[in-house]
Amino acid sequence: MLARRLAVLLLVVLLAFPASAKSKKKILPDYVLAARTVLVLVDPDAGISVSDPNENRMAQDEVEKALTAWGRLSPVMDAQTADLIITVRRGHGRVVNPTIGNVPNDRPVILQPNDSGIRLGAQQGRSSPVSDPTINPQGPYPRTEVGATEDTFIVYQAGGVVHPLEHSPAWRYTSKDALAAPSVPAVTEFRKAIDEAEKQKQSQKQQKP
Repeated sequence: MLARRLAVLLLVVLLAFPASAKSKKKILPDYVLAARTVLVLVDPDAGISVSDPNENRMAQDEVEKALTAWGRLSPVMDAQTADLIITVRRGHGRVVNPTIGNVPNDRPVILQPNDSGIRLGAQQGRSSPVSDPTINPQGPYPRTEVGATEDTFIVYQAGGVVHPLEHSPAWRYTSKDALAAPSVPAVTEFRKAIDEAEKQKQSQKQQKP
């Protein structure tokens, strides 16, 4: 009888824990709410897929277009002029994938059609390093990549931060087709997170005496 009661109690605890954990929302830091410029990068840890070499570059373009359409954050081409950095990475639905690793992230020129016209951009000089270049100094190489099966969208602080991708992210979103056009759900969820954070901040101001 005692063993049965303990089993029931354990089941109740296990069922209650995910619900309480899911209800906890991370409050965005003030630098995210104040940000107005953003650098969108393919995750440096992501290799080039053998089956679809352009998938991450296309996701990068779609995220930039969605951010431009939103209007709050303006995409830039260098970490020195960015308030935030967003890294993107397409999932494959498989844990293990053959890729080409350690591929440079630079895009010297951008010619990007969008709803408002065409976005043109050119990188001035060498881009600022967003991660420590001594971690993986070798050139591109074939590898078997083990990673997330879903799309990832991760937000970091950029302005004035040395090697920003080596720091903890401010916000992340992982979901199937999170980077897929035309809706780009990851940008939609980021907008919701910012709206919610601004409401919380305004509410806190009103509650102060």
